[in-house]
Amino acid sequence: MENTSDINKKLSKEENAKLIIDFFHRTMMHHVMWFAEVQDHLGKDNAFKALNEVYKMSYDVQMKRLSKTLSFEMTDGIPSVLLEMPEETMNSLRENVAANWLANDGIWFQAIESMNSMADAKSCNDSCWEKFSPLEAWSIKRFLDLPENPGLDGLKQALQFRLYAFINKQSFTEETEKSFVFRMNDCRVQSARKRKGMDDYPCKSAGKVEYSTFAEAIDSRIRTECICCPPDKHPEEYYCAWKFFIY
Repeated sequence: MENTSDINKKLSKEENAKLIIDFFHRTMMHHVMWFAEVQDHLGKDNAFKALNEVYKMSYDVQMKRLSKTLSFEMTDGIPSVLLEMPEETMNSLRENVAANWLANDGIWFQAIESMNSMADAKSCNDSCWEKFSPLEAWSIKRFLDLPENPGLDGLKQALQFRLYAFINKQSFTEETEKSFVFRMNDCRVQSARKRKGMDDYPCKSAGKVEYSTFAEAIDSRIRTECICCPPDKHPEEYYCAWKFFIY
């Protein structure tokens, strides 16, 4: 019977490196599956309550082990190598991580479309946004330390910290005490299609789920109205627009 040391002797450096990367991927997937199962068994509120504890504990455990193995210092719980980066490099890293998130989303869509159909890919996409938007809202509320019901001002803050906000161009208009309009002035996906001479991607069904669940997760009193979103016609200065209002 082979033991771990026997396997280590057989692995090349390239194979070992690939295995380590795959371990990171497995850890990420297992983390997501735990959250999904807790949500199915104990409900969304309990899943997020658990995630709040798991996030802190898991981060501390993993960073302690990785910093020791890779010999990097930690400063107030943050890898010092990040804090020592030039601001331009750090901003580039942040934007590329956000762009990788979007690329991953697109790769999943294309995989399902090629395996089955556009309709199946859109259905999976819409369902995925129904789960991801509240998660991203939770993450942002935690990052910004927002109160339970931060109102429209809290939503405006949160919209500026979404992954999309660092790779797209967006703006706020028609602001009142009870409502405001959010516009996606430049969308990375739609702009790429435009450069290729393609029609807009019809993202309205996903957008309705995405924006409404995000807003309600920030503050349960907030409601969302779609002003326009492809395949709707839209002005040149923006691709989609959403009105958020509070009772």
